[in-house]
Amino acid sequence: MKYQSQAVAKPYFIAAIGLFIGQILFGLIMGMQYVAGDFLFPEIPFNVARMVHTNLLIVWLLFGFMGAAYFLVPEESERELHSPLLAKILFWVFLVAGALTVLGYLLVPYARLAELTMNDLLPTMGREFLEQPTITKIGIVIVALGFVYNIGVTILAGRKTVVSLVLLTGLVGLAVLFLFSFYNPVNVVNDKFYWWWVVHLWVEGVWELILASILAFVLIKVTGVDREVIEKWMYVIIAMALISGLIGTGHHYFWIGAPEYWQWWGSIFSALEPIPFFMMTVFAFNMVNRRRREHPNKAAVLWALGTAVMAFLGAGVWGFLHTLAPVNYYTHGSQLTAAHGHMAFYGAYVMIVLTIISYSMPILRGQKAGSPRAQKVEIWSFWLMTLSMVFITLFLTGAGIQQILLQRYTDNPLPFMVVQDKIEMFYWMREGAGVVFLVGLILYVSAFFVKGGEREEITDSSGMASATSS
Repeated sequence: MKYQSQAVAKPYFIAAIGLFIGQILFGLIMGMQYVAGDFLFPEIPFNVARMVHTNLLIVWLLFGFMGAAYFLVPEESERELHSPLLAKILFWVFLVAGALTVLGYLLVPYARLAELTMNDLLPTMGREFLEQPTITKIGIVIVALGFVYNIGVTILAGRKTVVSLVLLTGLVGLAVLFLFSFYNPVNVVNDKFYWWWVVHLWVEGVWELILASILAFVLIKVTGVDREVIEKWMYVIIAMALISGLIGTGHHYFWIGAPEYWQWWGSIFSALEPIPFFMMTVFAFNMVNRRRREHPNKAAVLWALGTAVMAFLGAGVWGFLHTLAPVNYYTHGSQLTAAHGHMAFYGAYVMIVLTIISYSMPILRGQKAGSPRAQKVEIWSFWLMTLSMVFITLFLTGAGIQQILLQRYTDNPLPFMVVQDKIEMFYWMREGAGVVFLVGLILYVSAFFVKGGEREEITDSSGMASATSS
């Protein structure tokens, strides 16, 4: 570890993985409720399980992004973090607020939770992914502002690199766009129109900048390729991502009552969205093939390459499958949407957080990489999680295609629940794949506790020393 203040990233990573495990557990609960509707009812109704599942996803990814920033910014800026104390305070504020919110979902009826948190003063609750009480949203804004201030001052006072400036742009965009979660117009069309300014412009806009900067940082460290080469790739990738992603918001406006021209704009620019993800895949493999040194952390290199491939498949290919307006007319809101969502989130954001944790946690513990035995366990976790997510996506795709053919693209559409009965087999297979995913996640965590064999100790600031016996 080159700078002492990088240590503040460690609790953020630990919290992220802990919340990730919680998210997967609630995902498995939901999966069972698809095939056994009264599973854990009334203790955990489906709508509550879904709120917890999606909210934990958002919160743990934010913890991961914050930890990644606290780790890489001091190295990129060549100076200590502006205020490690502020980072620690914001960690506990965010963790306590997140935990209390989840407990509120589980223990208090949602309508009562809205009353207790005085949602009537500034109504923001009741919208998908933004179910958090208003006071929690205010807390998120405070944490985000403190975080961006801490990172921003560090970057602006030190060396400025493309990696750190792209990261800062993404983080500022994340904080600013979240403010639209407070705008809750009475008109449903307006509500949905601006709701996507948070949800879409996060995951298909500014979060892609965060993804690109973290991936670039890791590739610089593990390949030794000249920074200038990686930065040129970054410029092209983020330009394409922003051009296609920002206007591509229109693919959510097809059927909500927005003007008809959005069907053209949304279709055309959404069709361009796979391009930056394909470029990211070519970029990652190109950098690894051109590497000037062999980094001992093989697992981190594998996660970096996997991120690029899975992001392209999930966000690019599966997104394109149903993004054109004439196709989306039949597929909108089907299980095909769920298939795309699962693989896209896993490939683009889950895997990049796991990549930076895989690379940085050994360094935070005074090593270049875990022992060979630990890395074998982690590589097993990579394949279990990644392949199970591929199968989850394929099973949901099968369910979606059958759902569309029986319920929508037919002259004699069957009732919704009749169709659900007919695609139950896909839900059972999805649940089985989810269990395998959990096993992979447990292996990922356990890899950090595996000892034995030889490991690489850090002997210089670049993390590129020779092996020594442990």
